[in-house]
Amino acid sequence: MKVFSNTCTFNYSWEEVSTANWQKYCPWNEKSTHVTAVDTLSREVDPATGILRTERLITCKQSVPEWLKSVIGCTDTSQVLETSYVNPAEKTVTMVSQNITWANLVRVQETVIYRPLSASQTQFEQAARITALCGGWQRIKNSIEDSLVTRFKENAMKGKEGFECVLEMSRRVFAEERERELLRNHGKMMA
Repeated sequence: MKVFSNTCTFNYSWEEVSTANWQKYCPWNEKSTHVTAVDTLSREVDPATGILRTERLITCKQSVPEWLKSVIGCTDTSQVLETSYVNPAEKTVTMVSQNITWANLVRVQETVIYRPLSASQTQFEQAARITALCGGWQRIKNSIEDSLVTRFKENAMKGKEGFECVLEMSRRVFAEERERELLRNHGKMMA
């Protein structure tokens, strides 16, 4: 098993980050073009805690080497099950993801947590556990796990850049909507 971890800070409030998180895979994010579908499977609020729990199925198009496709009979499409918990009392968003595709060959379990650092900054913490499940061939297992850790490192920077674009656009859109609302209210007062 190999572990990848990453921490960074977004210069946006927790409220902005937790709201924009639902738009992470939208057209505003040019770095997530590999995500072809996000399907919400369930969403519920725990009446006792106020925690919003959401399950989503994320479908991606991955670049898979032709030789690997022929050996294991796979396609370019993969799916991940994401379960998220938004805790408004503690101001945390926790997302736990597990690969569905190739789960018999490799298990990737990722946890992401967003929490406020200050009124205008939010910390992002990411940890992934990667386990190759190919019997007793330790050398092959290590190679697979190492390559997936490398891929996580590469994607972490792209993910941050893409989410920054989503956050920026979200802030702009909300500001424009607040301005329109003020103008509407001002017009009603003048009438």
